[in-house]
Amino acid sequence: MKKSLIAIAVLAATSSAAFAQSNVTIYGILDAGITAERGGAAGSVSKVTSGAASASRIGFKGTEDLGGGLSAIFKLETGARIDDGTLDNTTSTLFNREAYVGLSSKTAGSLTLGRQYTPYYETLRDVGDPFAMGYAGTAKNLFPVASFMTRNSNAVVYKSPNLEGFTAAVSYSLGEVAGDASATRQVGGSLGYNNGPLNVAVAYNSKNNDTATVKTAGVGHNALIAANYDFKVVKVFGAFSKDKGLNSAPLNGPATAYGYTFTASQDSSDALIGLSAPVSAAGTVMASYIRKNDKEVANRDADQWAIGYNYALSKRTSTYVAYAKIKNKNGAGYTVGNNSEAGSGDKAFNLGLRHSF
Repeated sequence: MKKSLIAIAVLAATSSAAFAQSNVTIYGILDAGITAERGGAAGSVSKVTSGAASASRIGFKGTEDLGGGLSAIFKLETGARIDDGTLDNTTSTLFNREAYVGLSSKTAGSLTLGRQYTPYYETLRDVGDPFAMGYAGTAKNLFPVASFMTRNSNAVVYKSPNLEGFTAAVSYSLGEVAGDASATRQVGGSLGYNNGPLNVAVAYNSKNNDTATVKTAGVGHNALIAANYDFKVVKVFGAFSKDKGLNSAPLNGPATAYGYTFTASQDSSDALIGLSAPVSAAGTVMASYIRKNDKEVANRDADQWAIGYNYALSKRTSTYVAYAKIKNKNGAGYTVGNNSEAGSGDKAFNLGLRHSF
């Protein structure tokens, strides 16, 4: 009997020690508000919407200390719609936002496998866009970050540690087409420097459009440079992207929003200038101008002006308002959306509340 009790005590102590080395966190964002869209062929739309500023989500992430500065890491994240309680995608993908597992070292960086953000998207979101891909003013409306440009499935991603302000990332997404290793393959990378008030980064993405049956579709290429500089009273942002080839600029919105079919450009560039400025201890103003320059014969250019305001009610809860307008030219058909929706017209207004946990 004593031996049994001792064995149970030892087992319990060992289990507790192992558990103490692991850390699992449940987290999420709840974002809901009112969105009014104008200018589309279907007419004006006013609705309760979810995820205008930040996509609503619930996630699980964790680490396990393996010793010697090495840790096992994982993340599972799914999107949800606060307006009706459904998943925010129409597929059967449960963890549609991120799903990966990997290893992380304090000195060597991290290596992860699964569904993950592209370095191109992270660079524009974290460095170049004052709206951080959210609100009506999101850079998603004109920059090529839709579809596979946002996240890759079947991706192997390496991220370096911070070395005197320098960081790097490399992403390789396997196409998994039998007999053709290059078909549907996607490769990306980024290099950044963040020190003091200066934050600057470059990123690259290439997508092979060949499939199991089509072998002449070609490759789409994207090259991006983004930067911001914090003057304390105002932070200034800038970004420039060159997009060349098939699917180098996938549309974020519907192709028929204005009653005609709009085809994405295969030769374009995108430029952004913007700012964010604190106007009180809890309030921040954001503004940006984006120009889409179509270099094809049709010359379907577009310009977007946007302004927004975020007010922090606490560390976890904030309220916001934003407005953006796009001017399409020569038959262009870009729409004003937000972080979670593509939009239906050339103008949109957001008023919402966001809480994180």
